[in-house]
Amino acid sequence: MLRSFYDFHLDRNSGSLLVNPFPLVRNRRSARANAHRNPEDDHKKERTGLYRPTVPQEIPRRIPEEKYTEVFAGLRSHRDRALLAFWVATGARAEELLTATQGGAIVGQQTIGVTRKGTRDYQELPATPDAFVWLRLYQEEAWKKGVPRGRRHPLWWTLRRPWRPLEYDAARMMFNRANDLLGANWTLHDLRHTASFMMLDDPDMPPVYVQHILGHKHLATLDIYNRPGRDDVIAAGLAHHARMEQRRKTQPVRRDPEYNPASLNVLFGGGF
Repeated sequence: MLRSFYDFHLDRNSGSLLVNPFPLVRNRRSARANAHRNPEDDHKKERTGLYRPTVPQEIPRRIPEEKYTEVFAGLRSHRDRALLAFWVATGARAEELLTATQGGAIVGQQTIGVTRKGTRDYQELPATPDAFVWLRLYQEEAWKKGVPRGRRHPLWWTLRRPWRPLEYDAARMMFNRANDLLGANWTLHDLRHTASFMMLDDPDMPPVYVQHILGHKHLATLDIYNRPGRDDVIAAGLAHHARMEQRRKTQPVRRDPEYNPASLNVLFGGGF
């Protein structure tokens, strides 16, 4: 805003200004960054204007296990429980999971097919058995009420007539109602972060597989999940102190070395 203000008065010579105190790079004076970039090429790192503050990159939020259980218990229908279970199991974006069809949920293979947000590619994602249990409970209940049934029909529907495919705004409001019961402020995207942390915490899960499941283009985008949060650092530090204290209590007391009495008797002629 300040740069535009000074540029406006410099162009119209409305004051005694000689320079703009918030300049851009000269070759970018009249264009935005990467203005004529080839869409197939990556963005180049161009210099920004002086005095422009850098926004720190925040660590993604994950829902602790005990809080996730409370949120799950606050849901009011099998559909909502199935949605929550699939979001945490697959790491799919909220709107991606809502694109699933009834034929895309393959129980035998334990996968569910979604349409990726950016590329619009169809991809099958692995899920947990619990997620499919809740899904089956929801489907049996919904079909009895008259929800359309068929492989090409959407998987998620509204709970009341007239039946409509579930949209993102309705799913977000459902999750917000569960948050209100706990006084929390989790978002649907935090469920994706939670799934990412859970997969990366598994030492037997190669990061390249996590990258493919999340639909990331570059493996380096997973580095943000390797930064420990404040609560994790404090918990790890307290656990370390507890282990050190337990080790001090169980470690035998060291005594000063003593001479062998038999050796002293030989050396000094007995009496020891």
